[in-house]
Amino acid sequence: MIPGLPYRRHFKDLSDQEIVALAISSEEDDARIYRSYAARLRDEFPATAKVFDGMAEEEDGHRRQLIALHEARFGEVIPLLRREHVAGFYARRPVWLVENLGLERIRDEAAMMERDAEAFYTRAASSARDARTRALLGDLAAAEAGHGKLAETLTAEHLGDADRDSEDRSAHRQFVLTWVQPGLAGLMDGSVSTLAPIFAAAFATGDTWQTFLVGLAASVGAGISMGFTEAASDDGAISGRGSPMKRGIASGVMTTVGGLGHALPYLIPDFWTATIIAIIVVFVELWAIAWIQNRYMETPFIRAALQVVAGGGLVLAAGILIGSG
Repeated sequence: MIPGLPYRRHFKDLSDQEIVALAISSEEDDARIYRSYAARLRDEFPATAKVFDGMAEEEDGHRRQLIALHEARFGEVIPLLRREHVAGFYARRPVWLVENLGLERIRDEAAMMERDAEAFYTRAASSARDARTRALLGDLAAAEAGHGKLAETLTAEHLGDADRDSEDRSAHRQFVLTWVQPGLAGLMDGSVSTLAPIFAAAFATGDTWQTFLVGLAASVGAGISMGFTEAASDDGAISGRGSPMKRGIASGVMTTVGGLGHALPYLIPDFWTATIIAIIVVFVELWAIAWIQNRYMETPFIRAALQVVAGGGLVLAAGILIGSG
């Protein structure tokens, strides 16, 4: 062992007792993760929370079985051995990296947890040289495979088609309110509000570099302003629009992107080449906004196109006329 460097055992070097200890700690960790998911989802998605409660109870049952096995074979003192102590052992992401994900993503994460555990135990069992170790690992693999069937059973018991559809609709609505709506507002503001100053600067100076600097300043400034405004306007507690930090990031980033889209072409030295490309980018941005409105906000496409493209075209014309004058 080299001082200052972490030391991790290889799975092939573990004894039967250490394998059982590792399985006990892993089952305990997974039960805690499932309970964290249940607590995170209980208010908005109670049916799915019940599924995770049931999976946590099942993990507790396997942990008790493994403890009984350890006491029978090795005694009551269980060695401290966790996933991070073993090289090549499957890892679990910290709960705080997952808890802010959407409903479907959390469901997928839980399914992946079971697949990872089953696959690892299966591979380990096939490479084990000792018959008792191979049998033990095979039993653990079968137990993890049974967890997947349990999840299906609990889902059928607690999460019927009506409940699942309702929760999926709620999750989609939350995604729209937290990310799409503020992001769309930012993209519209960045794409439209920066048109006039950028094209006015372009036609007033005829200098592509100066125009780019104006566009960069307008885009970044608008992004910062929109981000702080969105984050400060509503804490989400009453409106249910979600985290103000997430909404502020979505609005600020998309505002900046919307403005930079037609500012970046002015990095091209030739004025008319840069201007023609910038105008093309503008109309691509405006049609993209209309598509997003139709896709996520369910605004009729023709109406969205008329509102966004016509409004953006007017702002573009105003900037060109002011700059040319």
